[in-house]
Order: sequence, then structure tokens, then C-alpha cells
Amino acid sequence: MGFGLGASPDQRAAEVRIDEELHGLITQLTNEINWHMRERGLTRADLAARMGVSPGRVSQILGGGENLTLRTLATLATALDARFGIELASLKAEDTYTSGGTADAEAASSDNAPNQHTLPRTGHRGNTRNNGAPRRR
Repeated sequence: MGFGLGASPDQRAAEVRIDEELHGLITQLTNEINWHMRERGLTRADLAARMGVSPGRVSQILGGGENLTLRTLATLATALDARFGIELASLKAEDTYTSGGTADAEAASSDNAPNQHTLPRTGHRGNTRNNGAPRRR
């Protein structure tokens, strides 16, 4: 997609991972929109009217074949009376993120210094919602 013929094997492997991540994001997004539409009893035409776009535009969005802007996502969320949640989770198991430098992080964990937060990272919630309750699909 983005790397040319002279791309290294590492660049090609990165491109494959990017394409896989993009596919996963599109699937997750369209699943969420469809779930919220079903929960609210909305058709594509209803959603289009709420968004101020054509039903064809909603079909394009739900088809997943394009890169949506943040504005389009905000319009979708507003039309569905919902909010998108964003989570960036490490691919490494039991990874932690610490704001500040490494030395500062050690001091923060022992002193509970202000503006220093160590956040444990857990696996992706997957198909759960609201305190781990199973997601209805």
C-alpha cells in the first residue's frame, strides 16, 4: 500500500501489520455502529437523517472502505447519542506506561509524586462493555 518496490522486508512486514490493524479498526467501528443502530431501532435512512447526509453516505461508511475523519466519527456519535471510546493497548503482555522519565517513574511509584502516574496495561476488553459485562451482538 504505502511502500514501493524498493522497500525492505521490515518495511513490507510493517505495511502488512498496518493493513491488518486497519482492517480490525474498520470491523470494530462498523460493528459498534450497527450494534447501536439495532439497540435504538434505527435504519440507515434514520441514521442518515440524523447525520444530515444521504442514506448512500451511511452505506459508504458502514461498508468500511474509506478512511473516516474525526468529524465524521463525531457526527456518527452525536447521531447515535453515544460516544466513541479510544484505547491504545500495548501488544506486549503486562506492559506499563509511566509518564515522565524512568528515574522519575521509580520515584513516583515510591513517593506518589503529583503528576506522575503509572498505569497498568491489560489486554483489550474485546467484546465486553460496562464493567466487563458480555456484549450483546
